Amino acid sequence: MRIAFIVWEFPVLSETFVLNQITGLIDRGHQVDIYAHIQGNTTQVHPDVNQYQLLERTYYIPTIPRNLIGRLFKGIQLFHASRQKNPELVWRSLNFFKHGSRAASLWLLYAITPLLDKEPYDIIHAQFGTDGLTGLSLREAGAIQGKLITTFRGYDISTYVKEKGAGVYRQLFQKGDFFLANCEFFRQAAIQIGCDPARIKVHGSGIDCSRFRFTVRQPSPDGVIRIVTVGRLVEKKGIEYSIRAIAELLKTHPTLEYNIVGDGKLRQPLQRLIDTLGVGDRIKLLGQKSQQALIEILDRSHIFVAPCVTARDGNQDAPVNVLKEAMAMGLPVVSTHHGGIPELVEDGISGFLVPERDVAALGDRIGYLIEHPERWSEMGQAGRTYIETHYDINQLNDRLVELYQQVLEVPQDFEGDRSQAAGVSPSSWLLASSFFFPPSSP
Repeated sequence: MRIAFIVWEFPVLSETFVLNQITGLIDRGHQVDIYAHIQGNTTQVHPDVNQYQLLERTYYIPTIPRNLIGRLFKGIQLFHASRQKNPELVWRSLNFFKHGSRAASLWLLYAITPLLDKEPYDIIHAQFGTDGLTGLSLREAGAIQGKLITTFRGYDISTYVKEKGAGVYRQLFQKGDFFLANCEFFRQAAIQIGCDPARIKVHGSGIDCSRFRFTVRQPSPDGVIRIVTVGRLVEKKGIEYSIRAIAELLKTHPTLEYNIVGDGKLRQPLQRLIDTLGVGDRIKLLGQKSQQALIEILDRSHIFVAPCVTARDGNQDAPVNVLKEAMAMGLPVVSTHHGGIPELVEDGISGFLVPERDVAALGDRIGYLIEHPERWSEMGQAGRTYIETHYDINQLNDRLVELYQQVLEVPQDFEGDRSQAAGVSPSSWLLASSFFFPPSSP
């Protein structure tokens, strides 16, 4: 199969769930091209990016100047350069009678640039709901051909819907071919705003368990209990609450060590909180780490904490991959009743779940694990078994190929019933505002 992945940014060190699907499909003999709005950090990448030479398969939408004059001047240059390759498509991209402000703003002219000389695809897989809007726009302009599948992963079905309104995906639900959600929690969220329940399935984000060696957790000879959190330093990760919980626990367990791996806009506020609480010698912000460095940190740790919360803008998490990686390595976990996490962590079996933002409950469950190291082994083994059963990337990639094949078997006239060209409706103008400067992935 010829498969196009549409993403916001590539490569992204934290989005191993996208990378695992790409490499899995390539290993199975399929051709995968990647279309991204922006280029990510290419100096610190996952090893698979280089091993599979993925940057050679990646095509980027030219940067769209926010300044109207600059946008127009660059658009004229793109028009003349692109017209030589595919004049019919270039002219269609400027048809604002059909495509509304997507064309009038020149977004469509910029967006078709990487697709001017591409053959049709069997599958177009948009990795977030917002990418599905991009894929739909490009397909309706005739820039890309193929069955359109959209995955909902978190931000796109929580914050984005809250910002844009419940109708933001109305046209996508009508004209897209199939939909996936990375957990049942987000599948239900999509159904609630209009997705046909018969055309959306749960397809979890998998990990390669062979890369995460299971270890029976035991207290260290030096008496230090090492606790770790991994995640972007943003509100929905709830790291403020774990810092406060650990700071309180340090009063009775002074040998604790708490390492926080990740970076983000809350780094300075979190560091100030650590300094204010006077625990800078025991709680460390380690910044972003490579995959191998992260594995080494997890390997030295005893307890994993994921204190996720629903952000004020509505942003919520799915069963996050790094939590799966920690469980695969045998770490007992403490997390929250949040988003899709209860679908991953079995309360009392592989770890504990507490209410969001409940510092006391968080501290109580972490404290229990500190004082009962004999539970680490059974919880760690339960977590490893659950990950192997439900989130093995090889099994999930086999299922993904099967799903692609099933979507391809749907008669073309069925797709046509849902894909009649529409005029410029009020909802299309709403979509156009997100097309011009689509939001970044969560």
